[in-house]
Amino acid sequence: MNDSSSYNAENGALSAPTGGKVSDQKINELLDRINGLTDDKQAPSPLEPSPLADRGASDVDEVASPVEEPVLTEGPFLPMAPRTLREAGVNEASVEELICKYLLAQGEATIRMIAEQICLPFAMVDGVIGRLKHEQVLGYIGQAAMNDYVCKLTEVGRERGRRYSDLCSYFGATPVPFKQYVDCIQAQTINDQNPSLEDLQEAFSDLLIDPRMMRKLGPAVNSGKGMFLFGYPGNGKTSIAERVTASFGKYIWIPKTITVDRDIIRVFDPMNHVEAPLATGDGLLSEHDVDTRWVRIERPTIVVGGELTMEHLEIQYNQATGISEAPVQMKSNCGTLVIDDFGRQRMSVDELLNRWIVPLEKRYDYLNTSNGKKIQVPFDQLVIFSTNLEPKDLVDDAFLRRIPYKIEVPNPSVKNFVKLF
Repeated sequence: MNDSSSYNAENGALSAPTGGKVSDQKINELLDRINGLTDDKQAPSPLEPSPLADRGASDVDEVASPVEEPVLTEGPFLPMAPRTLREAGVNEASVEELICKYLLAQGEATIRMIAEQICLPFAMVDGVIGRLKHEQVLGYIGQAAMNDYVCKLTEVGRERGRRYSDLCSYFGATPVPFKQYVDCIQAQTINDQNPSLEDLQEAFSDLLIDPRMMRKLGPAVNSGKGMFLFGYPGNGKTSIAERVTASFGKYIWIPKTITVDRDIIRVFDPMNHVEAPLATGDGLLSEHDVDTRWVRIERPTIVVGGELTMEHLEIQYNQATGISEAPVQMKSNCGTLVIDDFGRQRMSVDELLNRWIVPLEKRYDYLNTSNGKKIQVPFDQLVIFSTNLEPKDLVDDAFLRRIPYKIEVPNPSVKNFVKLF
């Protein structure tokens, strides 16, 4: 620097000129030099303290790495909020259909209420609403908050909404494409889970289990290929089967509904799934980060008994509503499916075995949608057959070969029986 100005290294500022007028050329040279130091990636600018100062050597790599947007993950799969309709895997016509049916049922609603109902970001819904207003399908009847309006269908919109409802009455969360559902199951598969002895002990901490039984259960649970639990009634077979899931890890994400072409299939079932919403206020995830069309649940444990029929193993279509219900094996993906009282179902054992003999071996199933299309669905759960009958008396050798683990649950010893009390 020239003598007319000086640099104060302590406070990082230029001191006042000591004498004479500094030419514009000198000032420009000084500014260019400062800009060059600021843009330099190899060394920190002399105008501010080094970020490596007073830090240990272990911190150097972390600080020197390029700054990137944080990736919000809490497991192998996390559905992030879509930014466009294409990213969400839906088209504008499908969103229009949901909006019209919701307003037909609700009467009037704000744009934000509509966005929350169909589980899409406000900006995406606002664009579709604007087009529908331009086409006079709906109109604004009042202003809500900033950039938000109260919407109501016109006569044209009500007629359109009735036509949509006649085909399908669903107007909940926007369905997720079937391919995204398959990807999420593959990302959260139980085949990638390898429960340790400690995991099993924690899962069965509220039961009195013989250590020898635990050593038998370990390999069977790790295989993820199914097992027979047999023994006398009241020995805890069902209780053991219900707790196996806890050893695979706590939570998974599933979509509320999925779509195959125009078929809407409900996957989330409040009667069989336990919702586990993200904790709010932890600063890591917020409602704006996660796709609200998905729901976080505890790994499912679905128990079916003597009420099981062949209809429960297929997609069930309701002609009155136009909505399909996923079968039990689809709802139990990434978890455990317990066939309790095996051999006492309302259908014959041969029917059940013939239906599942291929899925148990190939780990995928084929299902028919309401329009006759056949889809390949992951068969990704630990299937446990619980019975008080001998497995060899129920099934043939071909099926027993596909269930590699047959574990007898013995009667409790006198010592353990007394300990229970």
